[in-house]
Amino acid sequence: TTFQNYFRLYGKLSGMTGTADTEAFEFRQIYGLEVLVIPTNVQQQRDDMNDVVYLTVEEKFDAIVEDVRECMQSGAPVLVGTASVETSEAMSTRFRKAKIEHKVLNAKYHEQEAEIIAQAGRPGVVTIATNMAGRGTDIKLGDGVEELGGLHVICTELHDSARIDRQLVGRCGRQGDSGTWRQFLAVDDDILIEGYGPKRAKRVGRRLQRQLDSHPERLLAFFKRAQQRVEARHRRQRRALEYMERQKAESHIQMSQDPYLDAAS
Repeated sequence: TTFQNYFRLYGKLSGMTGTADTEAFEFRQIYGLEVLVIPTNVQQQRDDMNDVVYLTVEEKFDAIVEDVRECMQSGAPVLVGTASVETSEAMSTRFRKAKIEHKVLNAKYHEQEAEIIAQAGRPGVVTIATNMAGRGTDIKLGDGVEELGGLHVICTELHDSARIDRQLVGRCGRQGDSGTWRQFLAVDDDILIEGYGPKRAKRVGRRLQRQLDSHPERLLAFFKRAQQRVEARHRRQRRALEYMERQKAESHIQMSQDPYLDAAS
């Protein structure tokens, strides 16, 4: 049974999340639910820093290490978000070599994650989280962190869904707290291959290399378009699975109501 069919067993449906607006069309199409956006209780203070694009993943990782170093010098806490366990472990290896003390959340230690993420807002703390492991626990800023600019969130790559990216960014600047975030991308990121396919991704990569220094806004458009293509594919897969499950259910009902089958039994 798919989630879609399971949820429809209930007479009433509702929910609350900070990122539902991204999927408003699918909520309406599948469940007939409208998404209502409620303004924040306190005006947002988060500083959205400019995205940066690098030629290779290695160069991107080096830049992330330097960004974390700068935050450590000021004492500001850092949350590094990754889209996979492999990336989180690669970043952890880089941090160890750079002698940067840090914690890693990648769903391997469930019982510890809530406590680790709760402490991620303390001065000088560096935390790596995969797909926002430990979410559901508020990150409260430690003493003096507000004056340091708040929690600094680093997005190491685009996720398959923009909604997950927004969940990561939303960990800073909550309830009027100060906070900053920056996205680091590379021409050979997996999202380009997933979005365009291996052959076209190579052509796109060569084009991005030529525009690396001259047209940063165009580079970001390529990444966002790749992410949208991945999201559309996943949406089609969910719809196909939902259709198959519904066909099975209808077939089962028809068979149970067949008088010839009743007579045979």
